[in-house]
Amino acid sequence: MELTVKVPAGSERVEVFGAADRNLKMLREALGVTVLARDGAVQLRGPRDAVLAARNILSKLSARSDAPAVDRRAMLDLISEEMARPSEERDAMAGSVESDGWDGSLDVYSRGRAVRPRTGNQDRYLTAIRDHDLVFGIGPAGTGKTYLAVAAAVHLLRTDRVSKVILVRPAVEAGEKLGFLPGDLQAKVNPYLRPLLDALHDMMDYPTIRRFMENDVIEVVPLAYMRGRTLNSSVIILDEAQNTTRGQMKMFLTRLGHGSKMIVTGDVTQIDLEDPTQSGLIDAARRLGKAPGVSIVTLDKTDVVRHPLVQRVIEAYGDDDSRPAREDGLA
Repeated sequence: MELTVKVPAGSERVEVFGAADRNLKMLREALGVTVLARDGAVQLRGPRDAVLAARNILSKLSARSDAPAVDRRAMLDLISEEMARPSEERDAMAGSVESDGWDGSLDVYSRGRAVRPRTGNQDRYLTAIRDHDLVFGIGPAGTGKTYLAVAAAVHLLRTDRVSKVILVRPAVEAGEKLGFLPGDLQAKVNPYLRPLLDALHDMMDYPTIRRFMENDVIEVVPLAYMRGRTLNSSVIILDEAQNTTRGQMKMFLTRLGHGSKMIVTGDVTQIDLEDPTQSGLIDAARRLGKAPGVSIVTLDKTDVVRHPLVQRVIEAYGDDDSRPAREDGLA
């Protein structure tokens, strides 16, 4: 979970943070949360209960910022008090807490309309992106898994919660051999990355996208070029992840850095690998299904938001396409 807590400015901020940011360091060590201090705010990231506890402690410190600074003993008492609070109480407080950060609505518009989830599964998908650092969105074509991932990334960029958006896709052809493609790297990979760019163009004007790409704020890159990188304060989207191998998926997931989110999208009924059983998406979903901090959201034909005929096509091919997914435990 991630949220932002507003704190007093000036000398009162020092009382909240403690000498040499001692209070923030104690929160990190005692609660296991990531604490980033910015102008007028503190960004918290980590397990839900720990983040809510840290938020409550900072709120208490802010409320008494005009009183004498708390010493180490008093700070430990505050932490112990919050750790003893039942998790049900923290859940009951979640509505008011989440309004300090991302409340689930997106500051993103397409053709003048706000981008919003249109089904229950899509709403759960966006909530998972808000609350987790690694999210898998698995479902058939037209369910909005890529579009909403890009929308969430644009929202996080616009609200200064990340400094970069990275769009990634494996360069795997869908049953056709395209042969040699002319041009530089960008021209060669553009056909593979076009769906991500289309979503981006729906939500941002061309001059802004061009400026962001020139300044490396938005990066569009094939999966093969991710090796060796560590990506901090970023949203990284891997699209068409069903066409990664197990090794590629492991390589990609280990690029996650501090203050970043990863969103992995794919459709296990459209695997273009020579051996579909080697799909890195299916393997990762099996391995990480119960890992803390990871969320796997499955969308289905009821979430299709394209032309109504798309849903009928999915239903028509459903018996053939769903069999591999069931065998792999993802249906």
